[in-house]
Amino acid sequence: MTQTHAPTSAAPVSASVPMIQLKVKVLRFDPEKDKKAHWTTYDVEAQASDRVLDVINHIKWYMEPSLTFRRSCMHGICGSDAMLINGRNRLACKTLVRDVAKSGGTITVEPIRGLKVEKDLLVDMEPFFDSYKAIMPYFINESPAPAAERIQSEEEAERMAHSSNCILCACCTTSCPIFWVNGSYLGPAAIVQAHRFIFDTRDEATQQRLGIMNQNTGVWRCRTAYNCTEACPRDIPITQLIEEVKRAVMYGQA
Repeated sequence: MTQTHAPTSAAPVSASVPMIQLKVKVLRFDPEKDKKAHWTTYDVEAQASDRVLDVINHIKWYMEPSLTFRRSCMHGICGSDAMLINGRNRLACKTLVRDVAKSGGTITVEPIRGLKVEKDLLVDMEPFFDSYKAIMPYFINESPAPAAERIQSEEEAERMAHSSNCILCACCTTSCPIFWVNGSYLGPAAIVQAHRFIFDTRDEATQQRLGIMNQNTGVWRCRTAYNCTEACPRDIPITQLIEEVKRAVMYGQA
């Protein structure tokens, strides 16, 4: 079933800023009313420089108040508005309209895959965060604290610089075909978080985390599809980091 709503503008109309016409197709699902998901199409005017999140916010605020999705900081930091936009995992707050559609074009928006859809674009993130918790994502050091800081060299800090940039948006994990078919796989995001601590020279739980990575739910499930790297909104070289963790597991040390 497809529903269509009359056009409305996602931005204040200005004579100096050209507006473009868009069709925004949203995959909607309300468990209280629907047996399965269905597409609803909204005709919207927007500026090419608008973000997809601006367009979706406008649909919710002025056209369809029941539309449900997550968003918070709206600046690509919290990672809460991960969605499937034109078939690719992206953050709606970082995706510009001009990058996904031209005037008269269509933008499709769906929930990220592999997690239960609670309503519309809202998914249950608990399994994702369970995997995150499983790798012990916190600093562990039982040695007596030094008088000053625990010092690292620039080279040591650089080793974990990329993995420290993860914002837990789930774009990588929910783009992974192994995760889609095997929900027990910890997934790329959890492995990236493990990498951050495995290669932290100040942390003392390396062997414990390598043991977790060496289980059948860990790094050996990865088939190097590169979907995760392509999906990451923070440009983290995820596949490379997973390979580094694999080598650490093989040789028993970071």
